[in-house]
Amino acid sequence: MKTLSLSRHSCRALLLAALATPLLVHAATGIGAKPLRGAEVMFDGTRAMLDEKWTYWEGPGFKSSLPIKWKIVEDPVNKGTVMMTDDPVAAGGKYGTADVVTKKAYRDFRAHVEFLIMKPGGNSGVYLQNRYEIQVFDGDKTKHGMGAVINESESPYQYYKGLGKWNAYDINFRAARFQGGKLTEKPLVTMYFNGVKVHTNQPINQVWGGPNSGIDGGNNGGKGITDIPGGLKLQCEGHDVRYRNIWIKEIDLKKPDTDFKK
Repeated sequence: MKTLSLSRHSCRALLLAALATPLLVHAATGIGAKPLRGAEVMFDGTRAMLDEKWTYWEGPGFKSSLPIKWKIVEDPVNKGTVMMTDDPVAAGGKYGTADVVTKKAYRDFRAHVEFLIMKPGGNSGVYLQNRYEIQVFDGDKTKHGMGAVINESESPYQYYKGLGKWNAYDINFRAARFQGGKLTEKPLVTMYFNGVKVHTNQPINQVWGGPNSGIDGGNNGGKGITDIPGGLKLQCEGHDVRYRNIWIKEIDLKKPDTDFKK
């Protein structure tokens, strides 16, 4: 009996100690994650913030016009409103015709983005520096598919929650480094998908998708990356994909390491 009592006491003490331990910074990921100290909220569900902090990317395939035609609609799951990627000029998968990008450009950053796909095959994308796509694509489990650093990594499709449910990307990104105008270090990204780490220091070799995809897409077949900061971009392909709770914190990663720190 004495041994059993001590065991229970020890377990209780360990449990209390665990509960008292503060959350690690990198644990603040997943759906509903609140902005880190020093982060800027880029979308809070309102039309006012969409118009204030975002604009269209006027690339070579741009077909729309300001003000932004994306709609603010009711959140299909929770209270509040969200943005919906439904600009009609993009119908049929015409990417680059009505993509929206933050007015502010970034080099290294930590970003949080939540998305929901309403219908089978729904397609969009989150672009880092308006160059490198993190795919948002229901049904695609390939290296071009959901959660992949497009064409650079495998798709962590198993962590996708499915249609009509919110999903979250938490991203640490380090921009490419240059010396004397020449690329010396490739861009790197670490990402959590719905609270699970799925990419760690994934190098990115080029911009994929051609000139309509983003900055440098048409430069030497996407391999001609330049030392120009870019915004966070959301892709419109004529599908019903919705976004909410977007925030960004600028950081300065001196070393080529994007892993989330304790």
